[in-house]
Amino acid sequence: MAKQKTYYVCSECGAETPQWFGKCPACGTYNSLKEEIAVQNSRDVNSRGVGAWHAQMSKKKTADKPAKPRASLKFDQISDRQVERWSSGYGELDRVLGGGVVPGSMVLIGGDPGIGKSTLLLQVSNALSQEYRVLYISGEESGQQVKLRGSRLGVAQQQHQEANGNGKITVAKETKESEEENKSTQVNSDLYVLPETDLEEILKEIESLRPNLAVIDSIQTVFFPALTSAPGSVAQVRECTAALMKVAKHEDITMLIVGHVTKEGAIAGPKVLEHLVDTVLYFEGDRFASHRLLRTVKNRFGATHEIGIFEMVSHGLREVPNPSELFLGSRDDPAPGTAIVVACEGTRPIVVELQALVSPTSYTSPRRACTGVDYSRLVQILAVLEKRVGIPMSKLDSYVASAGGLNVEEPAVDLGVAIAIVASFRDRIVDSGTVLIGEVGLGGQVRSVSQMELRLKEAAKLGFQRAIVPKGQKFPDLDIEILPVSKVIDAIIAAIPQQTLTDEDLEMDDVDMEDMEEMED
Repeated sequence: MAKQKTYYVCSECGAETPQWFGKCPACGTYNSLKEEIAVQNSRDVNSRGVGAWHAQMSKKKTADKPAKPRASLKFDQISDRQVERWSSGYGELDRVLGGGVVPGSMVLIGGDPGIGKSTLLLQVSNALSQEYRVLYISGEESGQQVKLRGSRLGVAQQQHQEANGNGKITVAKETKESEEENKSTQVNSDLYVLPETDLEEILKEIESLRPNLAVIDSIQTVFFPALTSAPGSVAQVRECTAALMKVAKHEDITMLIVGHVTKEGAIAGPKVLEHLVDTVLYFEGDRFASHRLLRTVKNRFGATHEIGIFEMVSHGLREVPNPSELFLGSRDDPAPGTAIVVACEGTRPIVVELQALVSPTSYTSPRRACTGVDYSRLVQILAVLEKRVGIPMSKLDSYVASAGGLNVEEPAVDLGVAIAIVASFRDRIVDSGTVLIGEVGLGGQVRSVSQMELRLKEAAKLGFQRAIVPKGQKFPDLDIEILPVSKVIDAIIAAIPQQTLTDEDLEMDDVDMEDMEEMED
């Protein structure tokens, strides 16, 4: 007979406890334990626990039997299988995935609302449906809403609905040719839409359709009827993801899962959700900007911290082949306080323009603000400039921003930030053909950074003539002049041209004359 078991689950860390406490014993969060009820068979109760296993093993006489593996294998017993990746139709997505979609993998995509997660997955589903069978499971939209969005994106210009009574829609890509070509396109496109949130119904449809790729939009809307908690809770997200993972690994079905994020920017639900899946991708972007960044946080089949850049246009997301065009300002009309740096996101170098503004403060304490730059590193650079260079930054407001709002938080951009601040303070223009690469130490020294050769090749490809880099590194012969420096002051002298004083500069104005007279009195 089925029995009910009551336990409590922490909404923050997912820890379980048989009793309710005001404070979670695992993470220490107050009032985070939520009651859950699980149904279990009475026959399974006695078999649980290590004690029951020891009792069962003690009844067997295993002392005289030779040791042999039950299900484990040696490396030479495991057959090698060459995994052929699928091309998603988007080079930027294939880049962050490590070369393409791995069959049987689980990919989790998170991001803010309206950032373009569903748009990207619908476009990818349409591209893959030309060669593979794809099931698009929508828990937030009806079939008509998905069809309307697909028509706007150019994915579902022509629809064909099957009369099977399950509400599934076969999506066919329209061609502007004859009707016979449209019919052939309908046959070649294998994209099915299932508006459903019940996990059992979803698993039944997957078992019946046997798709090569399944898209879950989103995991927070899927629920398991055996659990009494609401959809999106810790228990629901954990159990639904575990069930989908089991199906994906056993049936070799690739799954792309959409995950909502909290106000802090983390994926909603337990942290174990990110541990279960193979790949975790984050969609980033400013709602005031058209570009979107797809960043890899976890990848079992490739490198992490890779980045893919898309642009939101009227017909959906468009990949950007040359991202430096988005984050590089006009080089023909340079302004004071501007410096060019080369940031690396994974294995991709991106040339970014940094802008700085320094002005006398009107408050008791100076203001510091930054966009796209790490605030703590900005404060550290300002302290180095005041201590080692002699610029009174404690009396000046400082503002630093990256072009396009790209987050460049790696240490290699420190030298560019320092030069931009000094150029704004002196009201000088840094040569538009110069790039700055290096980390600024607390002692005022310029330290070496990684992937220097990759950064220099990118700068040379874009037509830069000079690069100021840390001293002590060896570089290959490139079509770019390299100026090694060891101190920040040396970089300032090399980057900012010296001003030639004229007779007008040597003449005192009226304000200076009045100050001198007051000092003499």
